[in-house]
Amino acid sequence: MNSEWNLRRELCDIARLVYDKGLVAGTDGNVSVRITGDRLLISPSGSCLGMLEPGDLVLIDFSGRVITGRGKPSSERWMHISAYSERPDVAAVIHAHPPATVAFTVVGVEMDPCALPEVILAFGRVPVTAYATPATTEGATVVRDLIKRHDALVLDRHGSITVGKDLREAFFKLEKLEHGAHTMLLAHQLGQARRLPPEEIAKLGALREALGIGRADDVAAACLPPGTPLPHIKPTGERY
Repeated sequence: MNSEWNLRRELCDIARLVYDKGLVAGTDGNVSVRITGDRLLISPSGSCLGMLEPGDLVLIDFSGRVITGRGKPSSERWMHISAYSERPDVAAVIHAHPPATVAFTVVGVEMDPCALPEVILAFGRVPVTAYATPATTEGATVVRDLIKRHDALVLDRHGSITVGKDLREAFFKLEKLEHGAHTMLLAHQLGQARRLPPEEIAKLGALREALGIGRADDVAAACLPPGTPLPHIKPTGERY
């Protein structure tokens, strides 16, 4: 098991990647990692993710109480706590402001209308939450139900939240989400985005479940007519 100090260092490394990739700006965004069942390390309020040091992180419990740390925990801590509370399998949460992803919510356009196979396979679907005022407990409310079944959510006009079994997984999901959004942005500039054929979407849903990535019915609910049968898929055993 990782020591707390190792997790502190890894959290700072991942936070810098989020910043360096342009997925946040200034003091935007926040990252956290679960230490035990009801304790987590989180970036402090007003901090820049590109400049975090291990000693800057704040250790809190699910009531939001500070256990150790010099600063105040992120104002979005309630959203992180909500995700951990609903998902015992989750050990890391990243809230970022990926520009292309957010831009789609500002204009009210669906980011990926079942067009990108890698997005369908990785996420099934990426729901957009109701709008919540940033830095309030409203964030916890709008993610609570959706995070139970989805590893990536888009926060209306605000950003994204991605979760994973570790920090790298949560970061890779964030990066894949924004890459998909950027691809779709280019597609919209070039012309009309084309959906994948229903039979291919069905195959991706079945493959998603066969690989243990997630539920096939999330794909079916988002992209297929009710009652569409999903084919049997035998995975190669290789990791996607």
